[in-house]
Amino acid sequence: MIGKGKSISHTRASMSYGWNQEKDAQIVLKEFLHGDTPAEITKEFKMVQDLNYHCTKNTISFVISPTIEDGKHLGTNELHEITARFIKDMNLGERQAIAFVHQDKEHKHIHLYVNRIDFRGVAYNDSFIGKRSQLAAERVAERMQLTTVKQVQFEKAFNSMEIRTEIKRRHDLTMKQFQPKSFDDYVKAMETNGVKVIPTINSQNKLQGFRFEFDGHNLKGSEVHRNMSIGNIGKQMSGIQGARILKENNVSIKLADKMVDLTPSLALKITKFIIKKAIQKGIGY
Repeated sequence: MIGKGKSISHTRASMSYGWNQEKDAQIVLKEFLHGDTPAEITKEFKMVQDLNYHCTKNTISFVISPTIEDGKHLGTNELHEITARFIKDMNLGERQAIAFVHQDKEHKHIHLYVNRIDFRGVAYNDSFIGKRSQLAAERVAERMQLTTVKQVQFEKAFNSMEIRTEIKRRHDLTMKQFQPKSFDDYVKAMETNGVKVIPTINSQNKLQGFRFEFDGHNLKGSEVHRNMSIGNIGKQMSGIQGARILKENNVSIKLADKMVDLTPSLALKITKFIIKKAIQKGIGY
């Protein structure tokens, strides 16, 4: 579950969004309020806010977002409990507050509006409220046995590691099985092994790198593995491609039936590698 919060001055406009019936908005919490429209609620907020004319951003707006999977199983009572616990954790009790749940999309989430001014005219300290909102949502999720941000982040990191490992495995298989001699060959061979290789070409029609698309993930080569930057891929198959660059002094290559140029740094990296290998071979390394 994620929590976000900030102080705002445009209470009515923001609350009108929260109360948008087109988003299937449903009130899940209402404290010290009687109105039935955004205008009426804003007026009630203002009656208390007038006790403190120094504070201009006098409403606090929160968004509390359970995970999509958790949201599927949360009814009105549970959503009310989440909101009430969140308010208590943020030390915002005994204040006017109203919360709506939006269910127009798959991702169910709560919009909560709390009067920053209490009934004594004291403004709530909103220092670091974004970070505090996040931590409060974490604690509420843990108490209610819902998925926390840390759990989501761990799962994403674990899945990402598995994806990177699998792309690298298929890269190694491609190099061994097909022994591509050009970037174009490499792109086609990787596609045969189930990985889409997307060239990154700048506005000067120069090839800058590759992205790898697999199982819904899209990663730069350097994110997959340090040996999968375009320079290192070029080194791995530098025999024919590199020899052509050295012989013809030409940094244009064919890729997906189009001619693109290598960036000077990439061409230099490949040619340096070819020269180094040639010297090592010549002196018997």
